[in-house]
This record gives sequence, C-alpha cells and structure tokens, in this order.
Amino acid sequence: MDTAEQVLRESTVIAVVGLSDRPDRPSHGVAKYMQECGYRIIPVNPGLTGPVLGEQPYARLEDVPEHVDVVDIFRRAVDVPPVVDGAIRIRADAVWMQLGISHGEAAARAEAAGLRVVMDKCMAIEHRLMQGS
Repeated sequence: MDTAEQVLRESTVIAVVGLSDRPDRPSHGVAKYMQECGYRIIPVNPGLTGPVLGEQPYARLEDVPEHVDVVDIFRRAVDVPPVVDGAIRIRADAVWMQLGISHGEAAARAEAAGLRVVMDKCMAIEHRLMQGS
C-alpha cells in the first residue's frame, strides 16, 4: 500500500487549507467529493466568514478544536511551509499537497516530525483509484 492509499484508509478528518466557498474551484470540488465519501471536512481559510459544505471554517489550523488526521493543502508551493509548520504544531497525522503542489524542504520537516507526506497528487483522484482496486 502506498502512502496516499494509507493516508486515505486511515483518515477520517481532513482539514482543507485554502478551501474556497466557490463551487467552481478545485478545492471545493475535492472537499465536496471527500465529504460525500464519508470524510469529515474542516475548512481552513481566513477569508471565509460562513459555513462551507455545512462546516464552520477556521482561520488557522491552530484554531481547529479537534484532532485533524490529514491537512490537505490547496495553496501555492511558496505558501506550503507555514501550513506544514501548523500541521506539525497541531500534531496532524499527515500532510497532503494537492496536484501540482510540492515542497521538498517542508515535506522533509513534516516527515522528521513523524507526519506522512503526499505531494503532487489529487486526493479525489487517488480515492477513486483506491476504490477501483
């Protein structure tokens, strides 16, 4: 089992950093798909003022009042290191950088802190592939 499949099989709570309230945005589509598959989605975006996908948003990972299994990152690569640092601080189990996003230095810090790391993969695509296997 690869890391992506392991993270998906062992996770139930996903904090989506950069989740948009606009249905046409990739972050919204992926989060909605994962929610429909039974995962708990927690929106993390300081620009959100009201619920997204029925869930209360938080400005920062550190504001989330429950354990987060995986931090799903929808931010530019340059913005990844502080998100990974937040994931380490809240003791998340994994960080997932969406398709087109990777940051080797941040990934190494996360792994050194005991988090599993997935880079440059779409969580929804990987979930669909896993369901087919």
